Amino acid sequence: MLQTRDVVNQIKENLAKKSHSEPEFLQAAEEVLDSLIPVVEKHPEYMDAGILERIIEPERIIQFRVTWVDDAGKVNVNRGFRVQFNSAIGPYKGGLRFHPSVNLGIVKFLGFEQIFKNSLTGLPIGGGKGGSDFDPKGKSDAEVRRFCQNFMLELYRHIGQFVDTPAGDIGVGGREIGNLYGTYKKITNQFTAGVLTGKGLMYGGSLVRTQATGYGLLYFMNEMLTDNGISFEGKTVSISGSGNVAIYATEKAQEFGAKVVTLSDSNGYIYDPEGINLATVRRIKEVERGRIKEYKLSHPNSEYHDGCEGIWTIKTDVALPCATQNEIDAKSAQILVNNGVIAVGEGANMPSSPEAIEIFLNNKVLFGPAKAANAGGVATSALEMSQNSLRFSWSFEEVDEKLKTIMKNIYSSASKTAKEYGFGNDLVRGSNIAGFLKVADAMLAQGII
Repeated sequence: MLQTRDVVNQIKENLAKKSHSEPEFLQAAEEVLDSLIPVVEKHPEYMDAGILERIIEPERIIQFRVTWVDDAGKVNVNRGFRVQFNSAIGPYKGGLRFHPSVNLGIVKFLGFEQIFKNSLTGLPIGGGKGGSDFDPKGKSDAEVRRFCQNFMLELYRHIGQFVDTPAGDIGVGGREIGNLYGTYKKITNQFTAGVLTGKGLMYGGSLVRTQATGYGLLYFMNEMLTDNGISFEGKTVSISGSGNVAIYATEKAQEFGAKVVTLSDSNGYIYDPEGINLATVRRIKEVERGRIKEYKLSHPNSEYHDGCEGIWTIKTDVALPCATQNEIDAKSAQILVNNGVIAVGEGANMPSSPEAIEIFLNNKVLFGPAKAANAGGVATSALEMSQNSLRFSWSFEEVDEKLKTIMKNIYSSASKTAKEYGFGNDLVRGSNIAGFLKVADAMLAQGII
């Protein structure tokens, strides 16, 4: 009779054969499957019901053509995707990403991670993700509008407030959500606000949604540090990225008394030993839509470096990768450890490679994995859905307090579960298991479907 580990390895081998061209998805799935070995040993009913084989297969994959006309009158064609991964505990929930790197494997990886992230929030939302290889960068407002309208012409038939509720992600902000929602409303002849989240405040959006992922990351990290007798006060922090997550993580870190010294974009990074001036960054990124290298023009004592890898060579106490997947490899992780980093918190999705995570854990670095630490965005999206259902809006303070409570509970659940299954302070396994258990029990209760 095969041992549990052998069965799990067999599942991984079969998945690798079927998804060999999707490395990000395989990386995410293998990490979760490895974490679940002691769980299925304790609960053989999960294996009997094929829960592991079922949870790694999306319930539905939708791929479609998006044709749009640019300002020069040229016809352009992009690919659109929506992966509806798991609806055991609620309607599919996950962002839309518009970026040239988007392909089916990326969307599957993000949708798979979303299952467990959404479960950890304690809110009734399943896992999904979508997007397109369309790049809004450098496009006019009219071009973005035409693309979004044509994207929604196909997507609308697959979503709904009780079916699948997309949100924004990389490349999809308020402008894009507005165009997508306006098109959905026009097609369906319904003001169904709960079908999309990240909306403007004047048509059903929620306060704190813009800040949510960055704030949530810091609430999670603060809880983790406090639980280990450490304070953010007086600590230096390195943050990558310069979008919403990075900006609001910087804001909250500064509120907690830390000094943030780095930010980056796809071209390079800035290092300001005096501490990042957030007003300058906001002007450059949110008003002027410029590049992070322009920061040095206003702060001559800062440094700008081409390329992003060197950002992790800066000696700091806490590192918060908030840019993109696999931005911290083994080499960068070892440099962080050698420089005495105390804690690492993932603000982006899967920004640390498996080898990097192993280095952090082996060296007792406090590590907040993405599916737990960056769940604030989707948590607040779900709170937006709740407000839409109530036809009511909560105050900034009310939403922020709910977000803070959710992030504290996520840390508590991941920490408690890690210890219960003998993994000590390993929040990677703790998060995977805690997120899985709720979904697996719901799948069991609903039968073999």
